[in-house]
Amino acid sequence: MQETRKESDRRKQLGSLQRLIRRPEVGAFSGMIVILVFLAIFAGDVVFNPLGIKNNLSIISQLGIIAIGACLLMIAGEFDLSIGSMIGFAGMSMAMMMKWGLPFGLGEATPMMAFLLTLAMTLFIGWIIGKIVVHSGLSSFIVTLAFLFILRGLTEVSFREFNDGSTQISGLPDFKQDDFFAYLFGGETFKWLFALLYDWGWNVNRIGNQWVGGLDARVAWWICLAAITYIVLDRTQLGNWIYATGDNKESARANGVPVNQVKIGLFMFTAFCATIFAACQVFDTNTADAAKGNLKELEAIAAAVVGGTVMTGGFGSVIGVIFGAVIFGLVQNSVFYISWIDGSYYRVFLGTVLLIAAFANENIRKRITGGI
Repeated sequence: MQETRKESDRRKQLGSLQRLIRRPEVGAFSGMIVILVFLAIFAGDVVFNPLGIKNNLSIISQLGIIAIGACLLMIAGEFDLSIGSMIGFAGMSMAMMMKWGLPFGLGEATPMMAFLLTLAMTLFIGWIIGKIVVHSGLSSFIVTLAFLFILRGLTEVSFREFNDGSTQISGLPDFKQDDFFAYLFGGETFKWLFALLYDWGWNVNRIGNQWVGGLDARVAWWICLAAITYIVLDRTQLGNWIYATGDNKESARANGVPVNQVKIGLFMFTAFCATIFAACQVFDTNTADAAKGNLKELEAIAAAVVGGTVMTGGFGSVIGVIFGAVIFGLVQNSVFYISWIDGSYYRVFLGTVLLIAAFANENIRKRITGGI
């Protein structure tokens, strides 16, 4: 009887280990640990000090915000290549309204008005993209590629038309100093934590003052979006609908899942994430540029894939995307910490890891589904 019980316990342990290995985020977590150890060995003194942590989390959270939108859409079996262009378009829209006022001479635009009007436009564009995809039968790859060019072209033309030929707007007032809404996007968060670290003697600069005041507001937006989407995917009917839509849309539709509405809503969600990304940039730097967001759609998709999201849909997790964003954010920033690494190796790393992750994710998917 005792041997049987031991055998039963061993099988349970093996079963738990197999379930853990099959988790979509395990590979990304392992990769993140490797990168952290590497940086700790070669650049630990600058990566893990208060300023290094702030700079790293700023880059990681930017990518994380749009990667979450890309992840949910990919789980539903679609792509959005217009995310990067949407960032540039949204940043242009907000900056222009805050500099020259509302359209049609309706007066000055506060940061809140500029953001809400821009969000209405980007959500509408996301709705149009979704409607075209679900009703035309065209691949989302083609439709969103078309909007990548359309939005980028409109952004550049609008900049030149209203900004004396320049594709940049700089010198905007620092709205976050006096406007609470602008501070929500461009200010600092977790200030209490860095004040506490200063009291403990760690967050201190060379002359004895507090070194870092807090993290960029975009970090808080990333955490909030990640928490909400994790709950939606794992705890709600909508999450089940998203997975079912990506796994087998015809079967999902037969079981009452509103497949078209789910996909349209997710295209709108990626537009929302791009707008949040743009707002954080504009209100932090008080500038806008037509080139903002260039190639960010590819980095967002790559972070989602490395995080365990399968490109054919129906498989992925928000936690994995968090790890994927951490990996790419740290590697992208490592060129500033380690002088003997050529910055171009970031793209080599990006492509290599993406290819490895795609093979690994597909292998995991086949094991779970029995090779289907």
